[in-house]
Amino acid sequence: MAKKMTATKANLIKVKESLSFAKKGYSLLDKKRTVLIREMMRLNERAIKIQEDIEESFKKSYDSLTMASVTMGWESVVDLSLSMPKEEEYKVGYRSVMGVEIPEVHYSKYNPRSTFSIYETSFAFDKVYLEMNELREKIYELAEIETSLYKLGKEIKKSVKRANALEKIQIPKQEKTLKEIEDVLAEKEREDFFRLKRVKGKGEE
Repeated sequence: MAKKMTATKANLIKVKESLSFAKKGYSLLDKKRTVLIREMMRLNERAIKIQEDIEESFKKSYDSLTMASVTMGWESVVDLSLSMPKEEEYKVGYRSVMGVEIPEVHYSKYNPRSTFSIYETSFAFDKVYLEMNELREKIYELAEIETSLYKLGKEIKKSVKRANALEKIQIPKQEKTLKEIEDVLAEKEREDFFRLKRVKGKGEE
């Protein structure tokens, strides 16, 4: 069982400061939670849209690849794909949202100019080449958003837990302690007042 705090003016000041700090902490956590939830909802909407775009892009790219294979032959498509430049490495940076590190994928976008002769390719092959590059960019963006959603969700859960602990445990506990100290000090003041009054009355006699 926790030791009851002695009712002194020093402890009264200490509890008031602690209670004020707890209320400010709860207010900040509540604001943080609101901002993070808003950011999470915004990113979730983007994720849904990008997922739809990726599904559509996969279908278009597959259709273009099928057409290129039909018009050029599968072996020619494979040979030409091996001559394409290798993908450059991407880098991950971060931006802060209320103290949460949100990833940002930085990469070089492909130049649409082809590295092979147009006489060796068909329109379908050029089309799938460009579509695959666009698809790659969308996949990077989706990976960035999904990681951000995971980190935001984790931080929101922590913020809710801390806010609830302050709102339902710490703040009520400190308010109760404050009232108890104030009541005891008020009672002491009344006793001291009546004691001084009696002493003064006896002195006058």
